[in-house]
Amino acid sequence: MFAGTGLPLVTPFTPDGELDEPALAELVDWVQQRGVDFVVPCGSTSEAPLLSTEERTRVVEVVADAADVPVMAGTGQPSLARTVATTEAAAEAGADAALVVTPYYYSHGQAALSDYYRAVADESPVPVYLYSVPVYTDTPIAPETVAGLADHPNIHGMKDSSGDVGNVTRLSRLTADAEFDVFVGSGSVYAAALGAGAAGGILAVANAVPEAASAVYERFTAGEEAAARELNAAFVELDHAGTTVHGVPGMKAAMRGRGAPAGHARAPFQPVDAGTEQRFDELVAAALDAL
Repeated sequence: MFAGTGLPLVTPFTPDGELDEPALAELVDWVQQRGVDFVVPCGSTSEAPLLSTEERTRVVEVVADAADVPVMAGTGQPSLARTVATTEAAAEAGADAALVVTPYYYSHGQAALSDYYRAVADESPVPVYLYSVPVYTDTPIAPETVAGLADHPNIHGMKDSSGDVGNVTRLSRLTADAEFDVFVGSGSVYAAALGAGAAGGILAVANAVPEAASAVYERFTAGEEAAARELNAAFVELDHAGTTVHGVPGMKAAMRGRGAPAGHARAPFQPVDAGTEQRFDELVAAALDAL
Protein backbone atom coordinates (compact mmCIF):
# COMPACT_ATOMS: atom_id res chain seq x y z
CA MET A 1 0.00 0.00 0.00
CA PHE A 2 2.84 2.40 0.82
CA ALA A 3 5.63 3.15 -1.61
CA GLY A 4 7.04 6.23 -3.27
CA THR A 5 6.78 9.75 -1.94
CA GLY A 6 4.80 10.66 1.15
CA LEU A 7 4.89 13.70 3.38
CA PRO A 8 4.25 14.61 7.02
CA LEU A 9 1.40 16.94 6.10
CA VAL A 10 1.46 20.30 7.87
CA THR A 11 -1.57 21.12 10.02
CA PRO A 12 -3.13 24.48 9.12
CA PHE A 13 -4.07 26.66 12.08
CA THR A 14 -5.94 29.94 12.12
CA PRO A 15 -4.08 33.07 13.32
CA ASP A 16 -5.44 32.46 16.84
CA GLY A 17 -4.20 28.85 16.88
CA GLU A 18 -7.40 26.94 16.13
CA LEU A 19 -7.43 23.93 13.82
CA ASP A 20 -8.51 25.05 10.32
CA GLU A 21 -10.38 22.01 9.04
CA PRO A 22 -11.46 23.44 5.64
CA ALA A 23 -7.85 24.44 4.91
CA LEU A 24 -6.64 20.98 5.94
CA ALA A 25 -9.04 19.26 3.55
CA GLU A 26 -8.05 21.67 0.78
CA LEU A 27 -4.37 21.04 1.48
CA VAL A 28 -4.81 17.29 1.04
CA ASP A 29 -6.19 17.94 -2.43
CA TRP A 30 -3.38 20.41 -3.18
CA VAL A 31 -0.60 17.90 -2.50
CA GLN A 32 -2.45 15.02 -4.18
CA GLN A 33 -2.75 17.02 -7.38
CA ARG A 34 1.02 17.45 -7.33
CA GLY A 35 1.84 13.76 -7.32
CA VAL A 36 2.40 12.47 -3.79
CA ASP A 37 1.72 8.77 -3.29
CA PHE A 38 0.49 8.90 0.32
CA VAL A 39 0.01 11.38 3.16
CA VAL A 40 1.05 11.30 6.81
CA PRO A 41 -1.01 13.47 9.16
CA CYS A 42 0.17 14.00 12.74
CA GLY A 43 3.88 13.69 12.01
CA SER A 44 6.68 15.93 13.29
CA THR A 45 6.13 18.62 10.64
CA SER A 46 2.39 18.35 11.36
CA GLU A 47 3.02 19.82 14.85
CA ALA A 48 1.59 16.63 16.36
CA PRO A 49 3.10 17.27 19.82
CA LEU A 50 1.10 20.52 19.93
CA LEU A 51 -2.21 18.75 19.24
CA SER A 52 -4.49 17.30 21.88
CA THR A 53 -5.43 13.64 21.55
CA GLU A 54 -8.90 14.68 20.36
CA GLU A 55 -7.41 17.07 17.79
CA ARG A 56 -5.10 14.37 16.45
CA THR A 57 -8.05 12.07 15.87
CA ARG A 58 -9.99 14.85 14.15
CA VAL A 59 -7.01 15.70 11.91
CA VAL A 60 -6.78 12.07 10.79
CA GLU A 61 -10.51 11.98 10.14
CA VAL A 62 -10.44 15.14 7.99
CA VAL A 63 -7.41 13.93 6.04
CA ALA A 64 -8.82 10.43 5.50
CA ASP A 65 -12.13 11.86 4.26
CA ALA A 66 -10.32 14.14 1.79
CA ALA A 67 -7.63 11.73 0.60
CA ASP A 68 -7.68 9.51 -2.46
CA VAL A 69 -4.22 8.18 -1.54
CA PRO A 70 -3.34 5.97 1.45
CA VAL A 71 -3.08 7.59 4.88
CA MET A 72 -0.37 6.70 7.41
CA ALA A 73 -1.17 8.52 10.66
CA GLY A 74 1.37 9.47 13.30
CA THR A 75 0.19 7.95 16.58
CA GLY A 76 3.25 7.75 18.83
CA GLN A 77 2.98 9.06 22.39
CA PRO A 78 5.36 8.90 25.38
CA SER A 79 3.50 5.96 26.98
CA LEU A 80 2.44 2.59 25.65
CA ALA A 81 -1.17 2.97 26.78
CA ARG A 82 -1.57 6.38 25.10
CA THR A 83 0.06 5.13 21.91
CA VAL A 84 -2.27 2.13 21.72
CA ALA A 85 -5.31 4.34 22.34
CA THR A 86 -4.19 6.94 19.77
CA THR A 87 -3.51 4.21 17.21
CA GLU A 88 -6.93 2.65 17.69
CA ALA A 89 -8.58 6.08 17.38
CA ALA A 90 -6.64 6.84 14.18
CA ALA A 91 -7.71 3.53 12.65
CA GLU A 92 -11.34 4.27 13.50
CA ALA A 93 -10.92 7.72 11.92
CA GLY A 94 -9.83 6.16 8.63
CA ALA A 95 -6.05 5.72 8.76
CA ASP A 96 -4.64 2.82 6.74
CA ALA A 97 -1.51 2.49 8.89
CA ALA A 98 0.18 3.98 11.95
CA LEU A 99 3.57 5.68 12.10
CA VAL A 100 4.83 5.29 15.68
CA VAL A 101 7.67 7.49 16.86
CA THR A 102 9.99 6.21 19.56
CA PRO A 103 8.65 7.09 23.03
CA TYR A 104 10.16 10.42 23.97
CA TYR A 105 11.08 12.59 26.98
CA TYR A 106 12.55 9.69 28.96
CA SER A 107 15.45 7.63 27.64
CA HIS A 108 14.84 3.97 26.79
CA GLY A 109 17.19 1.15 25.89
CA GLN A 110 16.90 -1.04 22.81
CA ALA A 111 15.28 -3.94 24.67
CA ALA A 112 12.58 -1.60 25.98
CA LEU A 113 11.98 -0.24 22.48
CA SER A 114 11.64 -3.75 21.08
CA ASP A 115 9.11 -4.72 23.73
CA TYR A 116 7.23 -1.45 23.23
CA TYR A 117 6.86 -1.84 19.48
CA ARG A 118 5.82 -5.47 19.71
CA ALA A 119 3.14 -4.52 22.24
CA VAL A 120 1.86 -1.69 20.01
CA ALA A 121 1.80 -3.95 16.96
CA ASP A 122 0.00 -6.70 18.88
CA GLU A 123 -2.82 -4.27 19.72
CA SER A 124 -2.95 -2.17 16.55
CA PRO A 125 -5.84 -2.80 14.12
CA VAL A 126 -3.71 -1.39 11.26
CA PRO A 127 -0.12 -2.01 10.09
CA VAL A 128 2.56 -0.33 12.19
CA TYR A 129 5.59 1.57 10.88
CA LEU A 130 8.46 2.43 13.22
CA TYR A 131 9.70 6.02 13.32
CA SER A 132 13.20 6.97 14.41
CA VAL A 133 13.94 10.73 14.62
CA PRO A 134 16.85 11.12 17.05
CA VAL A 135 17.12 14.90 16.60
CA TYR A 136 13.79 15.27 18.43
CA THR A 137 13.68 12.21 20.69
CA ASP A 138 17.38 11.47 21.34
CA THR A 139 16.29 7.82 21.11
CA PRO A 140 17.33 6.14 17.85
CA ILE A 141 16.22 2.63 16.95
CA ALA A 142 19.33 0.59 16.26
CA PRO A 143 19.34 -1.32 12.95
CA GLU A 144 19.77 -4.58 14.86
CA THR A 145 16.64 -3.81 16.88
CA VAL A 146 14.74 -3.05 13.69
CA ALA A 147 15.90 -6.34 12.19
CA GLY A 148 14.50 -8.16 15.21
CA LEU A 149 11.14 -6.39 14.86
CA ALA A 150 10.82 -6.93 11.11
CA ASP A 151 9.51 -10.46 11.64
CA HIS A 152 6.40 -9.21 13.45
CA PRO A 153 3.41 -9.75 11.12
CA ASN A 154 1.95 -6.32 11.91
CA ILE A 155 5.17 -4.28 11.63
CA HIS A 156 5.54 -3.39 7.97
CA GLY A 157 8.39 -0.88 7.83
CA MET A 158 9.88 2.28 9.27
CA LYS A 159 10.75 5.91 8.67
CA ASP A 160 14.40 6.67 9.35
CA SER A 161 15.10 10.36 9.90
CA SER A 162 18.73 10.00 10.92
CA GLY A 163 19.82 11.65 7.65
CA ASP A 164 22.49 8.94 7.38
CA VAL A 165 22.44 7.03 4.08
CA GLY A 166 24.70 4.43 5.62
CA ASN A 167 22.01 3.77 8.21
CA VAL A 168 19.43 3.31 5.42
CA THR A 169 21.77 0.82 3.76
CA ARG A 170 22.13 -1.20 6.94
CA LEU A 171 18.39 -1.14 7.63
CA SER A 172 17.58 -2.25 4.08
CA ARG A 173 20.09 -5.11 4.16
CA LEU A 174 19.20 -6.33 7.64
CA THR A 175 15.49 -6.49 6.76
CA ALA A 176 15.88 -7.74 3.18
CA ASP A 177 14.34 -11.13 3.95
CA ALA A 178 11.25 -9.65 5.63
CA GLU A 179 8.20 -7.90 4.23
CA PHE A 180 9.51 -4.61 5.53
CA ASP A 181 9.95 -1.23 3.80
CA VAL A 182 12.38 1.49 4.82
CA PHE A 183 11.37 5.08 4.15
CA VAL A 184 13.88 7.90 4.39
CA GLY A 185 12.85 11.01 6.33
CA SER A 186 15.44 13.46 5.02
CA GLY A 187 14.65 15.14 1.71
CA SER A 188 18.27 16.16 1.23
CA VAL A 189 19.36 12.53 0.73
CA TYR A 190 16.25 11.18 -1.01
CA ALA A 191 17.87 9.98 -4.24
CA ALA A 192 20.88 8.57 -2.42
CA ALA A 193 18.60 6.71 0.01
CA LEU A 194 16.65 5.19 -2.88
CA GLY A 195 19.95 3.94 -4.19
CA ALA A 196 20.66 2.47 -0.77
CA GLY A 197 17.46 0.43 -0.82
CA ALA A 198 14.77 2.73 0.55
CA ALA A 199 11.21 2.07 -0.68
CA GLY A 200 10.49 5.80 -0.78
CA GLY A 201 10.44 8.83 1.46
CA ILE A 202 8.29 10.65 4.00
CA LEU A 203 9.68 14.09 3.42
CA ALA A 204 8.91 17.42 5.10
CA VAL A 205 10.14 19.30 2.02
CA ALA A 206 7.41 17.63 -0.05
CA ASN A 207 4.94 19.97 1.65
CA ALA A 208 6.48 22.87 -0.26
CA VAL A 209 7.47 21.14 -3.53
CA PRO A 210 5.49 17.89 -3.74
CA GLU A 211 5.91 17.66 -7.50
CA ALA A 212 9.70 17.90 -7.28
CA ALA A 213 9.99 15.36 -4.46
CA SER A 214 7.68 12.97 -6.33
CA ALA A 215 9.68 13.40 -9.52
CA VAL A 216 12.86 12.28 -7.77
CA TYR A 217 11.23 8.92 -7.04
CA GLU A 218 9.72 8.67 -10.53
CA ARG A 219 13.04 9.39 -12.25
CA PHE A 220 14.96 7.03 -10.02
CA THR A 221 12.56 4.12 -10.54
CA ALA A 222 12.57 4.80 -14.28
CA GLY A 223 16.31 4.18 -14.31
CA GLU A 224 17.21 7.88 -14.58
CA GLU A 225 19.36 7.89 -11.45
CA ALA A 226 21.59 10.80 -12.45
CA ALA A 227 18.55 12.94 -13.25
CA ALA A 228 16.99 12.00 -9.91
CA ARG A 229 20.11 13.05 -8.03
CA GLU A 230 20.35 16.31 -9.96
CA LEU A 231 16.74 17.20 -9.17
CA ASN A 232 17.22 16.22 -5.52
CA ALA A 233 20.19 18.56 -5.30
CA ALA A 234 17.98 21.43 -6.47
CA PHE A 235 15.92 21.35 -3.27
CA VAL A 236 18.58 20.54 -0.68
CA GLU A 237 18.83 24.19 0.40
CA LEU A 238 15.04 24.43 0.64
CA ASP A 239 14.96 21.28 2.75
CA HIS A 240 17.68 22.63 5.04
CA ALA A 241 15.97 26.00 5.46
CA GLY A 242 12.55 24.47 6.06
CA THR A 243 13.67 21.87 8.58
CA THR A 244 16.98 22.59 10.29
CA VAL A 245 17.03 26.41 10.17
CA HIS A 246 13.46 27.71 10.33
CA GLY A 247 11.40 24.59 10.99
CA VAL A 248 7.62 24.45 10.67
CA PRO A 249 7.05 28.24 10.40
CA GLY A 250 9.53 28.34 7.53
CA MET A 251 7.96 25.38 5.75
CA LYS A 252 4.53 26.94 6.04
CA ALA A 253 5.88 30.24 4.70
CA ALA A 254 7.32 28.41 1.69
CA MET A 255 3.93 26.80 1.08
CA ARG A 256 1.94 30.01 1.47
CA GLY A 257 4.26 31.65 -1.06
CA ARG A 258 2.94 29.11 -3.58
CA GLY A 259 -0.68 29.69 -2.62
CA ALA A 260 -0.99 26.46 -0.62
CA PRO A 261 -3.46 26.60 2.30
CA ALA A 262 -0.77 25.93 4.90
CA GLY A 263 -2.20 28.22 7.55
CA HIS A 264 -0.18 29.40 10.52
CA ALA A 265 2.02 27.62 13.04
CA ARG A 266 0.77 27.12 16.59
CA ALA A 267 2.41 28.87 19.55
CA PRO A 268 5.08 28.84 20.83
CA PHE A 269 6.24 28.86 17.20
CA GLN A 270 6.78 32.34 15.78
CA PRO A 271 6.31 33.40 12.14
CA VAL A 272 9.35 34.09 9.98
CA ASP A 273 10.09 37.65 8.86
CA ALA A 274 9.47 39.14 5.40
CA GLY A 275 13.08 38.66 4.31
CA THR A 276 12.93 34.97 5.16
CA GLU A 277 9.66 34.61 3.28
CA GLN A 278 11.31 36.09 0.20
CA ARG A 279 14.24 33.70 0.56
CA PHE A 280 11.84 30.76 0.70
CA ASP A 281 10.15 32.00 -2.48
CA GLU A 282 13.53 31.94 -4.19
CA LEU A 283 14.36 28.44 -2.94
CA VAL A 284 10.99 27.07 -4.05
CA ALA A 285 11.40 28.66 -7.48
CA ALA A 286 14.84 27.07 -7.86
CA ALA A 287 13.45 23.64 -7.04
CA LEU A 288 10.56 23.95 -9.47
CA ASP A 289 12.79 25.32 -12.21
CA ALA A 290 14.80 22.09 -12.03
CA LEU A 291 11.79 19.97 -13.02
